[in-house]
Amino acid sequence: MSTSELVALVCCDLGAIVRGRSVFAAELDEHLRAGVGWVPANHALTPLGPVAEPNPFGSTGDLRLLPDPDTRALVEADESTSALDLMLCDIVETDGRPWECCPRGFLRDTLVELERELGARLLASFEHEFQLLLDSPAALPFTLEEQRLVQPFPTRVMGALMDAGLEPERFFAEYATHQFEIPVAAAEGMASADRSVLLREIVREIARRQGMRASFVPLLDPAQAGNGVHIHLNLLDASGASLLYDAARPACLSELGGRFAAGILLHARALSALTAASPVSGARLTPHRWSAGAVCLAQRNREALLRIPPVVDLADAHPATQLHLEYRGADATANPYLALAAILRAGLEGVRTQLPAPPILECDPAQLDPEDAERFGVGALPRTLEESLQALTDDDAARAWMTPLLYDAYVSVKHAELDAARDLDLEEICRRYAAIY
Repeated sequence: MSTSELVALVCCDLGAIVRGRSVFAAELDEHLRAGVGWVPANHALTPLGPVAEPNPFGSTGDLRLLPDPDTRALVEADESTSALDLMLCDIVETDGRPWECCPRGFLRDTLVELERELGARLLASFEHEFQLLLDSPAALPFTLEEQRLVQPFPTRVMGALMDAGLEPERFFAEYATHQFEIPVAAAEGMASADRSVLLREIVREIARRQGMRASFVPLLDPAQAGNGVHIHLNLLDASGASLLYDAARPACLSELGGRFAAGILLHARALSALTAASPVSGARLTPHRWSAGAVCLAQRNREALLRIPPVVDLADAHPATQLHLEYRGADATANPYLALAAILRAGLEGVRTQLPAPPILECDPAQLDPEDAERFGVGALPRTLEESLQALTDDDAARAWMTPLLYDAYVSVKHAELDAARDLDLEEICRRYAAIY
């Protein structure tokens, strides 16, 4: 090991930006015990650069970034650059106690609550879309030609993700210009959100090494489809059996699964503040953008916020191991720990209050008349970040998911983003956020 090799100890902040500090790899053991210094005000940094003002932190306080060794990911050096070696961290107090605004801590607490109340463990995956920002013309959507045009990027990125232990499943061209998607295998609990953070950084790293830039911006061109993050989730009991599966019920979704889905739909507008978290995000979540144009539960329908993906009879796996829910209203401006925890907490609310299972929509929501739309619970997500933040404020249950300090910090950052984007048209906002994400 070279004495100059570095390991980056990083966290994902409230704006889903990865920040941190690098240490000598030879001194890593010391930092595994004590971490590295951090300050609360770093959590008030906006994706656009400046610190949000006002914010609840000010200039006081000290924290530590405490590395989780299980998250270490390495992209080996090549002829063009040094290795990328990084490790995700919890944000803790200087005595090691959890810090109440740590996103990983927020998800960890939610997972404990999920197991305590439902006896459930989470199995989840994040399915990312992104675009390569190239000047060259794109091939047709979904084509092999588009994949071949950007080689060796597909081969290298899939290899790097595999080497990092993220279990990539497929690489394919998507609908928009130079748009691609990489699903990864589901992981249990915290690891699923960790994989989301690591995938974004590895994709960006491999693109940089080829002289390209990869962007996960929710909307690059207002005239085209955008980039979403589809969050797939299942709940397992202590034996590993699915709590969402019941062959005797509609779409094989269990009574608990129906109530869980109903909770997500009930709090959908507030959830949007945490899952579609930028001034660009709302413009993607409109009908016929292949995103989530309607707040409803559906099967085989890509306009719905919450979807039950089909069980594939050709597969060897039993239907019970395949059935799960897919939340389609997220994007990469959302912190994956906050987004996943909020979805789980919304589902828990539905189970606690014994909400009835929502009806399952089979058609395009745009085809419904007003009476049918009401029967299926079809509504629209907020069109703007301002609307979604107001929905979060108005939803007492959703607001209570976060501590007052975390809520104030999050809202402060998001209002600072709104202020910075207020006088910009949508095309300019898309360009600004494409350069960030």
